[in-house]
Amino acid sequence: MTDSTAPALSRIRLHLARSKEFPEGSARHGYEFVAPLDGSGHIDLDAWRTVRAACTVERFWGNDAPEQGLLVHRAGGVNGASWVFDYEQGEIEDDETGYRFADHAFVPGEYVSLREEDGDMHTFQVFTVNPA
Repeated sequence: MTDSTAPALSRIRLHLARSKEFPEGSARHGYEFVAPLDGSGHIDLDAWRTVRAACTVERFWGNDAPEQGLLVHRAGGVNGASWVFDYEQGEIEDDETGYRFADHAFVPGEYVSLREEDGDMHTFQVFTVNPA
């Protein structure tokens, strides 16, 4: 039985956008994460607070083994807080930070950027947004 008062969740798939290394972009490099979105496609912070345990992420990167983690809202960053993909709870060295995720609408065709744990920034295109 599902809780009808729980916020609706979306499954967002990001593919690596065009870059020097991948001139055509890459569907084999990216992320798929679950988050509550508001009517304009922005991550809904208040809704996230009630369903945070369900807000998962999977990083897929070519032939590397997929990594699983959580979508976390953390103090610090632009406007005082950042959305982070957290792969090991309690460790921050492996976290990947969304660049201005709170400002971006997650709708197919839009672009977002992530800073990986090694400090490299990559741009991704929102490929799909579906009910989770």
